[in-house]
Amino acid sequence: MNQTATNWRDWLLSDAPETRRQAKLGAIYQGWRIFSRNRLAMLGLVILILLLVTAAFAPWLSPQNPYAQNLANRLMPPSAEHWLGTDSLGRDILSRIIWGSRTTLFIVGTVALVAPVIGLFVGTVAGFAGGWVDNILMRLTDIFLAFPKLILAVAFVAALGPGIGNAVLALAITSWPPYARLARAETLTIRKADFIAAARLQGASRWRLLIGHIWPLCISSMIVRVALDMAGIILSAAGLGFLGLGAQPPLAEWGAMISDGRTYILDFWWVAAMPGLAIFIVSLAFNLLGDGLRDVLDPKRGSE
Repeated sequence: MNQTATNWRDWLLSDAPETRRQAKLGAIYQGWRIFSRNRLAMLGLVILILLLVTAAFAPWLSPQNPYAQNLANRLMPPSAEHWLGTDSLGRDILSRIIWGSRTTLFIVGTVALVAPVIGLFVGTVAGFAGGWVDNILMRLTDIFLAFPKLILAVAFVAALGPGIGNAVLALAITSWPPYARLARAETLTIRKADFIAAARLQGASRWRLLIGHIWPLCISSMIVRVALDMAGIILSAAGLGFLGLGAQPPLAEWGAMISDGRTYILDFWWVAAMPGLAIFIVSLAFNLLGDGLRDVLDPKRGSE
């Protein structure tokens, strides 16, 4: 067993890979070794895995019905029956936090998929084309960056109407400009490279150069930026829910739960504190994960 593991390790760490598959697997393995040495990053990864498992198995992990009201048990403190207490309508807070993880992951996951794609497209097109195309796209980006993201998202949701779908759309629309700036900066350093000139001499079109050569080199920095921005996206989504512009009652959502508990925060602190703690832990986990990914994907890390 040990001999087999050693052979696999030597094969993955070979300085002269024989196939493209071996080279890719070796790069993944080396990246995992760097990532796993960062204990805080591993802690963030474990927390996020637990979050995904919680969201996936919410119907089985939830101790009670998150929407069942029992006014006789309203504002009960944490106990053996209700581990995190109950809210103003007698609903179990732990169950609502578990189900709220689904809503939070849906919002964050959708925004994290849409916004970087928009930013990557806008930024790489602007940096590669240059000239008037660059000026128009970057001035548009500057307009979005001139407004605080949450304020702009509130304006969009107010115009479109409250709801989880409109909240996702508003956050995606307001989150892409930083990715566009990052992609443009990466493109400006790549477009004059020798391999781009060689591909152009071979007859590669602009779109082929953009999609086949420039986009793959921008993805690593995008991944790191997305991981580090997840905490901000969670806070923005919670902010919309707190203002009543995100997920609508009775849907469980952490920001809306904090809003429900703000009236009782002095006497019944657990109603707002428990979902707030959930937001804090998940946001911290994403930041720790982002730091670990930066160590792995940073092209300047050398031979560490």
